[in-house]
Amino acid sequence: MRTFSVLLFLLCGQQVSFANRTGDTLHISLQEAWRKAEENSRHIEIRRKTVEIAVEEIKDARMERYPEIGVKGTAEKASNIPIYDNGLFSKPSQHEVIHTLYRAGADLYLNIYDGNKLNLKIEEDKTLHRISLIEKDQAVSDIRYKTAALYLELQKCFIFKSLITGDIADQEKQLEEIKSYHKNGTVLKSDVLRVELDLSRRKMALVTIENDILIASQQLNIIMGEPDETVVAPAEMDAHGGENVPYEQYLAEAMHHSFPYHISEWRTELSKLRVRQVKANVRPKFGVYGDFYYANPQIFLFPYNPYWYSLGVAGLKASFPVSALYHNVHKVRAARLELEKEEEIHKDTEDRVRQQVKEAYLRYKEALVQIGVAEVNVTQAAENARIIKNTYFNQASLITDLLDADIQLLRSRFELAAARITAQNKYYLLQNITGVL
Repeated sequence: MRTFSVLLFLLCGQQVSFANRTGDTLHISLQEAWRKAEENSRHIEIRRKTVEIAVEEIKDARMERYPEIGVKGTAEKASNIPIYDNGLFSKPSQHEVIHTLYRAGADLYLNIYDGNKLNLKIEEDKTLHRISLIEKDQAVSDIRYKTAALYLELQKCFIFKSLITGDIADQEKQLEEIKSYHKNGTVLKSDVLRVELDLSRRKMALVTIENDILIASQQLNIIMGEPDETVVAPAEMDAHGGENVPYEQYLAEAMHHSFPYHISEWRTELSKLRVRQVKANVRPKFGVYGDFYYANPQIFLFPYNPYWYSLGVAGLKASFPVSALYHNVHKVRAARLELEKEEEIHKDTEDRVRQQVKEAYLRYKEALVQIGVAEVNVTQAAENARIIKNTYFNQASLITDLLDADIQLLRSRFELAAARITAQNKYYLLQNITGVL
């Protein structure tokens, strides 16, 4: 006879543990759990900050269009100029100069053309911003699927608790009936002991499930930002509507919405921009500059005099990096190889997305088939248990047959509940892979 510990390990997938305290029960729907998880997820908040950083970097790059303006000023003290009239080793005479010098002014430079580097930098920052938005949406989808998986696991444990609680009540009634038969001398004392032992195993299994609920509740509480002691009570299972959607439609949605696919696509565009940026290193640079200042004394023109004067200069500055003609050769080759690598990564990502969609779709369909099989198994197990019970009390079968039939019925009910939860889990996984969760 199979033990309940093995049965629960296979179906519930939780480890036995005992909680010391419980808190208030939180009744919550999956949609509300999603909302709380999105609000409290640190991973999503990190992605939001990344998006905000990308926005600021775009603004910063655009500010480079404005001229560079600076102000400066100096106050200096100068010594006399020694004049060595009779040679370097003779005593010099001192030429009097104006000892205090002042200067204050401003300068300006406006970049007109720099090989289109500024526009390419802005496009690069915009592309990084698009990637950060997709990564944020991916983080939301991942958190939603993780929340849904925990929510469904908790939902399954509550269903198991309901099933085994009802089964314990039935077994207690059956035990009283067997005890009455024992008093009448119809059944053996060993039969009563076997049923009592089996009932104690069911009660221990109930303790395990109750602790599984506390464990799953804590895991869900952490992701939702709720206190650890809160016991989460999920709502009834919602019917999903993906049974009749063909694989081709899921694949088309994945090609249109898949997060890894579009991230790879934009990273390829980023590599194209970087090739253009490297090529821009061998283009000329043009700019307008200006310089205006006040100074004292006037030593710009001869004869000098100790008076304030002002001077403004403006002009056009042009330069061409000749050395870039040979320094840039391998940079361009490396950038093109990087682009080719990203194109291969994008194709590999497309293949991987197709494979993931196909696998998730088939597993989802498999789970739907399993529900049908499990429903038939429950019907057959219930009928078998009814027949065995009648034959046992008619002394035509053994107590082991009765206990095996009861366990098989309970197990088939567990399997049906687990199959329904698994189907929902696979449905949300498929939506997460296609990017529409």
